[in-house]
Amino acid sequence: MASSIDIAKEVIQTEIDGLDYMAKRLGSEFEMAINAIINTKGRTIICGMGKSGIIGKKIAASFASTGTPSFFMHPGEAFHGDLGMVKPEDVFIAISNSGETDEVLKLLPFLRDNGNFIIGITGKEKSTLAVNSHCHLDIAVPKEACPLQLAPTSSTTATLVMGDALTVALMEERNFKPENFARFHPGGSLGRRLLSKVRDEMFSDNLPIAESDADFTSIIHKISSSHLGLTLVNLDSSELAIITDGDLRRAMELKGKDVFDLKAKDIASINPASISSDSNIQTAYEMMETKGITSLIVVENNDIVGILKK
Repeated sequence: MASSIDIAKEVIQTEIDGLDYMAKRLGSEFEMAINAIINTKGRTIICGMGKSGIIGKKIAASFASTGTPSFFMHPGEAFHGDLGMVKPEDVFIAISNSGETDEVLKLLPFLRDNGNFIIGITGKEKSTLAVNSHCHLDIAVPKEACPLQLAPTSSTTATLVMGDALTVALMEERNFKPENFARFHPGGSLGRRLLSKVRDEMFSDNLPIAESDADFTSIIHKISSSHLGLTLVNLDSSELAIITDGDLRRAMELKGKDVFDLKAKDIASINPASISSDSNIQTAYEMMETKGITSLIVVENNDIVGILKK
């Protein structure tokens, strides 16, 4: 009896072979599908039943987040009223591995009458859905990874990858950039980095400030209580100055027990790295990365207004 690892490897290889089989047969109808989606003034609606519907939801989500207005429509709900959301200018992608899914086929008369461009994604190029689509994307695979040839496995993987291929090709056609992606993902880390300003992320309340003649113990207390790992230093000039945890360690290594005789002005770093409050977070993080530091002084009209921590 084969081990679980051997079974897993066989499943993975079977699905890889299925994708290779699909890739070698990819042809001009893929370009036709891309052109239809790119040139439409409407949305791209994706429909599928069962496992195909689950994959269809993922494809619709990928489209929508990468610049192609899209949503998923359940074929049952479509047949009972949701077709009212379909505009003539919309592109309609219908997914069915067999190409004979009754719930999907029932929609074809309406879609033809409505003037929609239909893209059929099936594993049977002679199926009803395939021959009644303006464009057919073939996801046929030699066999399912399921040993009984019953559970959709290789075929659903092929459908998912075909959706990813469409997504990436559309991104390239639209010259979709990271900042575009960030606009649709403001809650993600990329969105925060590219859309948020320094002023949105900086610490600005009760900023720690030590006087220039503060002693070593006072400096340690000021830094510890700030929870920022640093303190600003109020010098008798217009120069910016800070003392960080690192500055304290270096002073202790250099002075030993005599470090307690030092004042804030003796330890402070003059003119530390600073950034405008109007800069975006990505610029700030890149600056900190380049300089090998973890904090920036935030300025606005030459006044210190905050501290940004990485």
